[in-house]
Amino acid sequence: MRFKLPLAIFILMVGLLAYGLGLDPKKVPSPLIDKPAPAFSLASLHAPQQQISNKDLLGEVWVLNVWASWCVACRAEHEFVTRLAQMELVKVIGLNYKDRSVDAKGWLQQWGDPYSASLMDADGRIGIDWGVYGVPETFIVDKNGLIKYKFIGPINQGTLDSEIVPLLRELLS
Repeated sequence: MRFKLPLAIFILMVGLLAYGLGLDPKKVPSPLIDKPAPAFSLASLHAPQQQISNKDLLGEVWVLNVWASWCVACRAEHEFVTRLAQMELVKVIGLNYKDRSVDAKGWLQQWGDPYSASLMDADGRIGIDWGVYGVPETFIVDKNGLIKYKFIGPINQGTLDSEIVPLLRELLS
């Protein structure tokens, strides 16, 4: 008995570790799916006197892409955010997360600005409300203001083709 209990605990821990290693870190379930998008009213990056809120977007399907100029992975996904915006299916709203506006503007000037609007979340409070783990993250919000999708990490062409665009087309129909 003296060796059986530690052996059983060890086997259980190895099993849990093996299970955890098999999970996809981009598939973290969000408690916000099918719940109302958290409220926000934020200044526009390019027009700080202009406030944009989630209420302004009610009645339309839209994408929220959380990004920052200091985020290396955001640079990797930028080409695909741009492609999504160029499809003109829905508005793509950028949430600039924990960044300085001068850095964000410079980054968009250098790499291109695909966003219908870029909002400043300098202190990260809105990101926390949305359950942001880090950047980049992408959300899809339906016409009723409900979050229907969350993707953690940089989106790519496969994600666009197999998940994002089909869901947007479904929500628009």
